[in-house]
Amino acid sequence: MLCPVCHKDALIVEYQDIELDYCPVCHGVWFDAGELELLMASAGFEDFRRYLDGIINAPETDTQEKKHKCPACGHKMKKAYIDPDSKILVDVCHIGEGIWFDGGEVTRLIQALAQKAPDKGPSQGVLAFVGDMFKYQE
Repeated sequence: MLCPVCHKDALIVEYQDIELDYCPVCHGVWFDAGELELLMASAGFEDFRRYLDGIINAPETDTQEKKHKCPACGHKMKKAYIDPDSKILVDVCHIGEGIWFDGGEVTRLIQALAQKAPDKGPSQGVLAFVGDMFKYQE
């Protein structure tokens, strides 16, 4: 897959059944449809479907940030905030092919999810692994 931001080849990072595309240049991460669900399910979140539906159906955010083309379908993605504090602005494919996180956004998502994790067992292990994998110094 080509990175939608810098158009370089992305690396594939695997953890259990989760296979993510990671750009080592801009540090962005692409979640294909279903991969964020797998991450949240493996972390033990019971209401992940509602959370993900909120991301996919979130209204488009008016921003000056450039819209990126979806690496799967090629259409421009919408910009949407996925957190109540409007700190994590992601690119969402209009037809549901996936979600693009710019460098640092996955780390912020993992930090927010870790605070809501149902326990300190397996969920923390999954979130810690993904968080460490995509750490990015802003």
